[in-house]
Amino acid sequence: MVEAFAVASGKGGTGKTTTTVALGMALADEYDVTIVDADTGMANLLFHTGLADADVTLHDLLVADERDDIAVEDAVYERHGMSVVPCGTGLAAFEAADPERLRAVVAALAEDTDVLLLDSPAALGSKSAVLPVVLADRVVVVLQPTIPALSDGLKVQEYAHSYGTDTAGVLFNKVHDPDEAAGVAEKTERYFDGPTLATVPDADAARAARREGRPLLAHAPDSPAASAYREAAANLDVRAGESGDVADRFRSAVVPDAP
Repeated sequence: MVEAFAVASGKGGTGKTTTTVALGMALADEYDVTIVDADTGMANLLFHTGLADADVTLHDLLVADERDDIAVEDAVYERHGMSVVPCGTGLAAFEAADPERLRAVVAALAEDTDVLLLDSPAALGSKSAVLPVVLADRVVVVLQPTIPALSDGLKVQEYAHSYGTDTAGVLFNKVHDPDEAAGVAEKTERYFDGPTLATVPDADAARAARREGRPLLAHAPDSPAASAYREAAANLDVRAGESGDVADRFRSAVVPDAP
């Protein structure tokens, strides 16, 4: 079985990478989980998981003809109970990377995991940005609890739905006022498919974890934010799909033009 989720948002700074890692660690208690830094232009998953000096990254797999001796498994690292596929941060590698090759990489990963979490770019302005949303079965929309953020998130959902990607749910992150967030969450039920997975409080622990290069659930497992992410994982209904069928779908996916 396997299901692929794109963790996405309509703008940067919402905490998508923190969410991807936290959901992955929480889900890994029950599933084989692989997380992928599909934000090839602004990658930072490697900093969250202590892989800043990784020898092989997703960039190496996306550059045609240069490192064809590199296998997908060479870019997979076991960390915190999960398989982690980081992406490099070099500008030259980003410019040389072919986003269409992501299809084959994700297909290979899908053959040997239960849950794929694709940490997606913040905007939808290029092929590399939209492809994770298109490849995924469903999208987890990460928002801050404001009306403008809802508007940004709805654009992500609209684009996802246009390519047959459903909404798994909405996660409110960096919440300062729970009452205000509850009011905004009521509006999401009218406009978003899928439930509100959790409301995650703004947390110094999350910032400290990033500085230390450790996931929040490893750095502060008993913090309110960590508990909220575990709640989100519990509310995320993982649906079984045949690994071979899913892999074939990824390989044959049409790479969209930028919206």
